[in-house]
Amino acid sequence: MDLATLIGLLGAIGMILGAMISGGGIGPFIDVPSLLIVFGGTFFAAMYTAPLPVYLGSFGAMAKVFLPPVKKMEDMVKIMVELAAVARKDGMMALEGQTVPDKFFEKGLQMLVDGADEKKLVAQMTQEIKAMKSRHAAMQGCIKAWIDLAPAMGMIGTLVGLVLMLGNMGDPKSIGPAMAVALLTTLYGAFIANVLFMPMLTKMEGYTDYEATYREMVIEGLRGIARSESPRNIQDIMAANLAPKAQAALEAA
Repeated sequence: MDLATLIGLLGAIGMILGAMISGGGIGPFIDVPSLLIVFGGTFFAAMYTAPLPVYLGSFGAMAKVFLPPVKKMEDMVKIMVELAAVARKDGMMALEGQTVPDKFFEKGLQMLVDGADEKKLVAQMTQEIKAMKSRHAAMQGCIKAWIDLAPAMGMIGTLVGLVLMLGNMGDPKSIGPAMAVALLTTLYGAFIANVLFMPMLTKMEGYTDYEATYREMVIEGLRGIARSESPRNIQDIMAANLAPKAQAALEAA
């Protein structure tokens, strides 16, 4: 569980609820027509921004925001250096069956065992990174649709509320509920866009960047093995992507 995501989300919601409660309770801030316009309208409007499987899959991707990346770059560099030493000593065939931390790494290592040259290795694995980024972009596009459409739905709800209010000015009892729809839809739209989905999109984009960097490091390490470079050189090249503390830890190891 990523504590920053969980604490940030609950903290933001808690501050808003606290302000509502201190002002007299959350009852005045709950309005069914407003909820239908903003939450329901945004849900369905966002649906036709992407194919249905992509849209439905985006909700699973949202859940991953609460899970930090499990792939550790430092651990991968250590394993890569060990494999480089094995390959330099015993040849590429000695890499067969070696334990690696993820499928992408395993696929590249198997290509070396099967005799793929450096050019083919880089081309195929780079294409996989592009495909990964494309998949992530499609999911993130659904999140962005929520960010863009929720305030717009809030504005539509505001206009609906104003029309109802102006159409019933002769009935004082109808002015209050209509005004509630007009104001609460704007509130709901801003809440959805800025509290729920905008931070989520930023987090997902950061995870994509992390995954891309990780995979690019894997490619760089495997290129070094394919060229029979020394394990020390491979480590130095890969460590350039790490934070100074992580680099120092590798040096010490």
